Amino acid sequence: MTFRSLGRTGVQVSALCLGAMNFGGPTPEDESFAIIDAALDGGINFIDTANVYNAGESEAIVGRALQRNGRRNDVVLATKVHGEMGKGPNDRGNSRYHIIRACEDSLRRLQVEHIDLYQLHRPSLDIPQDETLRAFDDLISSGKVRYIGCSTHPAWMVMEAIMLSERLHIARYISEQPPYNLLDRRIENELIPLAQRYGLAILPWSPLAGGILAGRYNDVETPPQGSRLERTGRESPFGERVTRRGIEVARALEPIAQERGLNASQLALLWCKDQPGITSPIIGPRTMQQLTDALQVLPMRLEDADRARLDALNPPGNAVSDFHNSNPWMKTRITD
Repeated sequence: MTFRSLGRTGVQVSALCLGAMNFGGPTPEDESFAIIDAALDGGINFIDTANVYNAGESEAIVGRALQRNGRRNDVVLATKVHGEMGKGPNDRGNSRYHIIRACEDSLRRLQVEHIDLYQLHRPSLDIPQDETLRAFDDLISSGKVRYIGCSTHPAWMVMEAIMLSERLHIARYISEQPPYNLLDRRIENELIPLAQRYGLAILPWSPLAGGILAGRYNDVETPPQGSRLERTGRESPFGERVTRRGIEVARALEPIAQERGLNASQLALLWCKDQPGITSPIIGPRTMQQLTDALQVLPMRLEDADRARLDALNPPGNAVSDFHNSNPWMKTRITD
């Protein structure tokens, strides 16, 4: 099994990361346990969750799973902080107050003494980054966190955070977790070159575009039964991502995948895994079958000829679906 460096650290992680967003809903606990065990057996050593996933239940399930199988030391364990975890004004955000308390809560739910990678789930435009970074640095100094990263940040904020860490001589981000898939390639314009220059791991979320690239959708109006669009609705952020052009790209992907003996989701994941600057795409299996499909991609390598054909479907740096549409800092919107 080939592993990749987590940014400029010596930590080695699998080329796919197991995302736990579905654990505790819609995936029940017993099936979540089985998926975690199968992922570890299949070569994955990297698990990503967040405190807001199913109101903390995802973290709790991951914690119980690792206690149950005794494999905590086999796993690089990542979680995130930022989102709303209560009704009080300080139960969310990027303040020192919230981060320190949220970390203690995550440690308790995960049943661990430390978090390997603690990530800021979203940026805050009204809290100075030095407050957030100093809180993270104190968590590292206290032994509760090993490394820190960010998620879904604009490139300028990632650069500012790196420079602040250097100037203040405190811990710096080792990773960024952005949305990235064949339908939305905008991070190739600035974020990936930045990461390559400064040694940041890129951990893409939604590499299958929420199932769009798996060929689940035939049109924008009729969601398949059990699909994310059916669960969230057409007016949701995900609903806005299901575009006619995105569906056309997904349909064009299918015959290329069939030529390689793959299904569309496997080729889309392989493309994301082997793009320049990418460390470990986050897969979020809802079922064991989805995990099984993804694990087959781990040892594969994308052919240059296939890369060129997929570039023709949506060229580098472009987007036909908007996976930044839940980010207040992103002004550009992609519509049908």
